[in-house]
Amino acid sequence: MSDSMPGPGPEPVEPGPVEPAAAEERAEAYDPAGPAPLGVERAPTGDARVDGLLGRLGDADHLATDGHIEVYEDVHRGLRDALTALDVPPGPPVPSPMGTPAASSPHPTPYNRS
Repeated sequence: MSDSMPGPGPEPVEPGPVEPAAAEERAEAYDPAGPAPLGVERAPTGDARVDGLLGRLGDADHLATDGHIEVYEDVHRGLRDALTALDVPPGPPVPSPMGTPAASSPHPTPYNRS
């Protein structure tokens, strides 16, 4: 054999018979009428809580449409809570300068008329 002439290639492999069980598994794995992932990529936000909530959206990929609402509401509630938490100043609560009137105050207030 010379360097300019390639030798014989690998023997072609004949596909074997497909086992019925394997064919059924593949057919069950893809159901065009069933739920399918949308393939929407989610970029990390840098906030672990928000990233976890957005990752939860992937749970809807494997549910029928009527199951999506529960996942979406859960994620929406969590995102709303995360945004609300941004408005809370860090540290202990600051007391008001006027103080709060006691519930048993002898003096009537516009909100507590005794």
